[in-house]
Amino acid sequence: MTELDATHDGAARSWLAAANAVGDFPLQNLPFSVFRLRASTEAFRGGVAIGDQIVDLAALARSGLLHGSAAQAAAACAQNRLNAFFDLGPAAWRALRQALFALLKDDAPSATQAALGACLLPQAQAEHALPLQIGDYTDFYTSLDHALNIGRLFRPDDPLSPNFHWMPIAYHGRVSSIGVSGQRVRRPLGQWLADGAAEPAFGASRRLDYELELGIYIGSGNAQGEPIALAQAEAHVFGVCLLNDWSARDIQRWESTPLGPFLAKNFATTVSPWIVTMDALAPYRVAWPRAVQAPALLHYLEDADNRHSGALDIQLEVWLDTARQREHGGAAERLSRTSFRHQHWTLAQMVAHHTVGGCNLQGGDLLGSGTISGPGEGEAGALIELTQSGRKPLELGNGERRGFLEDGDAVLLKGWCEKPGFARIGLGECRGQVVAARSAAGG
Repeated sequence: MTELDATHDGAARSWLAAANAVGDFPLQNLPFSVFRLRASTEAFRGGVAIGDQIVDLAALARSGLLHGSAAQAAAACAQNRLNAFFDLGPAAWRALRQALFALLKDDAPSATQAALGACLLPQAQAEHALPLQIGDYTDFYTSLDHALNIGRLFRPDDPLSPNFHWMPIAYHGRVSSIGVSGQRVRRPLGQWLADGAAEPAFGASRRLDYELELGIYIGSGNAQGEPIALAQAEAHVFGVCLLNDWSARDIQRWESTPLGPFLAKNFATTVSPWIVTMDALAPYRVAWPRAVQAPALLHYLEDADNRHSGALDIQLEVWLDTARQREHGGAAERLSRTSFRHQHWTLAQMVAHHTVGGCNLQGGDLLGSGTISGPGEGEAGALIELTQSGRKPLELGNGERRGFLEDGDAVLLKGWCEKPGFARIGLGECRGQVVAARSAAGG
């Protein structure tokens, strides 16, 4: 696990004033993305967020400000995806982070500030693409509170599956429909079985939902047949983003027996553009809250470091911005808030379990954490929990009600970390908007 260094100094300030204001992207964060000037035909290239600006890593690589492995890393980021950068490994990732920190710190020479200033673009003028060529996507199911909430809706006497306390459960997802924040999500078509019906119906999903998750980017993989040990698992993770695992609950309920989700999940997944590195997250580690009633772990999922500091205290919120709110100038409404620290399984355990059978992860692979729900009221990460499967719709401040999502609804995920003595760092925003389904006839 990452040791704290000068880049985590909560008192450090940047010569860029916007980086010192309260926000997601102070000097201590430095998350990665790919971007270009909005509405241009420029090539996408790697960038790092600082305040309200983006450091253009292609321009920085040409500037002569970097040397050694940091220069090599910046050159790799000049491409339209970050896969080549990921392939360089943790030493190169850290070298570029530390070099950027030094260049942006308030004691950098004035000539350095001027040269780096020429490599900046305002975030408001940028558009983003997926930061990686994602090879594979695996979605986990790791929240005890989410599993209990869902289980009690449909199996009140036995809400948890027998394997839930023994391993991080997951299924393989669909890469082709992953999109970056701003994605327009078309309501999917499929089959569902209404209560009491003898045969399924076909049409547009009537119970469209979001799921609040983190996306976990694998930075470096493993050889096929060679599992990643728990103690080394996080060395293979580059960082995290926000992830919305859109879900059609009516389709899901009908198709998930005996196998897992298919059409209910494969139509869209939305990720935030910025990847916050594991190095940046190091100050916000906390003890892993294994449930008291849970059985002893099998050996490959257990070690003292994971118990002591395997969890991350990432604060998370879900906001809803309806078409009516936008039409009348109203503000989006917060639906829930929780923390990633409550998850029943850690990032390291997900990686270790994913590879224990010999599966070879690759740099750029994406893992979904599974829906993140906490133990308190208002901490659920999906509408199906908040509304008890639509039976108790949410009352919005403008008089609207929601059991599930309606066309025109935009879902916003937000996340950040804060701790006394350290800077507040954020994950940016993940936004996706529901648009009407195509007709069953294809129109």
